Amino acid sequence: MTHLADTQEPTRLKPMQPALYQLTEHARETKNSVTITLAPLGDPVPQGMPGQFNMLWAWGLGEIPISISAVPSPDVIVHTIREVGAVSHALCAAKPGTAIGVRGPFGNTWPVDDARGHDVVIVAGGIGMAPLRPVIHAILADRSAFGDVTLVVGARHAKDLLFRGELDGWWRSQSIRVRTIVDESTPDWRGNVGIVTQELRRVTVDPERTVAMVCGPEIMMRFVANHLIDEGVDPEGIAVSMERNMQCGIGQCGHCQLAGDFVCTDGPVYTWQSALPLMEVREL
Repeated sequence: MTHLADTQEPTRLKPMQPALYQLTEHARETKNSVTITLAPLGDPVPQGMPGQFNMLWAWGLGEIPISISAVPSPDVIVHTIREVGAVSHALCAAKPGTAIGVRGPFGNTWPVDDARGHDVVIVAGGIGMAPLRPVIHAILADRSAFGDVTLVVGARHAKDLLFRGELDGWWRSQSIRVRTIVDESTPDWRGNVGIVTQELRRVTVDPERTVAMVCGPEIMMRFVANHLIDEGVDPEGIAVSMERNMQCGIGQCGHCQLAGDFVCTDGPVYTWQSALPLMEVREL
């Protein structure tokens, strides 16, 4: 794999004008995160792909970038949101029937097509599981096209693990290997305790066949990438998702500029070979 998927440009003529959607389902994932399902009330935005994001608009407050966490049908969009500010609070508190504005999809995609015929290692930390969830859905929809698939998920506590029902279902089906670890144990936790890289060290990697996709805090992604490289995986075969302050989605406002790149259009998915020089620039 030498490159990531090209950016899918929105086909709507007014990319700064939100399309109107209605919230149809609201599911509490953790204490501070929810998953919402949106259906169009008019013309929909183009179908998003794994790794892309939409700008979600809470009326009267503004909009924020949120990764697509599932695409159950061409017009229906699923987003998993962590509550960290006024807009995300409003979106997390919204009830079914609420109107929400949607712009997008923006950014490039995870290298799912490039991973066909390869073993796949997926590593998620905290809310980083949300943008990686569509990758797993895509792999399971065409399971025979991929080799061994391992998902390593880390969270601070067991109660912070996203999509617990799906994680259990994937583990029971044995279609992919699922490994979970938490930073701090609780009386009801029977799994491993520690950091994601500790769990990753228990995974046998064939460096010649492996494509990796990683999303979480930057320090976590750095340690995961370094471990995989030590195992012999090509840095070009490691994809990471960068998070920056994205306010327009079309590379015009400059808020997400990272050196010469705009994360909203050139990312958010980068190969580790491309991401590392950017991450090493002090205070960039």
